[in-house]
Amino acid sequence: MNLSELRNLYGRARIDDRQVNELIGLARGLIADDEVNQSEAEYLYKWLAANRDAVDNPLVEFLFQRIQGYLDDNFLDDEEAAELFQTLKSFVGGDFELGEVLKSTSLPLCNPFPEVTFLGNRFCFTGTFGFGNRKSCEIEVAKLGGSSGALTQKTTYLVIGVYATDSWAHSSYGRKIEKAVKFRDEGLPINIINETHWVSALNNEIKGKPK
Repeated sequence: MNLSELRNLYGRARIDDRQVNELIGLARGLIADDEVNQSEAEYLYKWLAANRDAVDNPLVEFLFQRIQGYLDDNFLDDEEAAELFQTLKSFVGGDFELGEVLKSTSLPLCNPFPEVTFLGNRFCFTGTFGFGNRKSCEIEVAKLGGSSGALTQKTTYLVIGVYATDSWAHSSYGRKIEKAVKFRDEGLPINIINETHWVSALNNEIKGKPK
């Protein structure tokens, strides 16, 4: 590596550090009032869009993709706002791991995992997903003859996104999980599964469909 290349690399590292630090400060300001609203999400999205090419950081890219998904219909609903708040809170606190997989020991998942079928069944999605935003997940379910919506006594599967922490009971989506557990304890035929199992079933279903 010559001197010019070394200087460029050093300069890029300084830019990355400065912009990541700026992002942390921005995120800290956005969650200061314990919520994230539509205009704040749009502001953060514009910042990420302007800086993503200069920041070689998978967390920055993840945040960009996630907020882009939230705002693809130009509306940030309450659950999306809560998910974004939790994501930024973890990011600011330094305890956000890209790809942290939910653990069966810390979540009330069905054991063993049930068979997942789509035709005629109703799904509810909660948490943050690696597959895409909730709308993307719901579209895939609809393609296979299923339906999606709020958690009710008619829900067949509650699917929990793969990005989460062990302290799920204190998270914004914890209330929905607790409600599903209550339904299950009352004998209702609801299944609580994680995103990994849902994606596996989705891929198997797609492979098995006639072309």
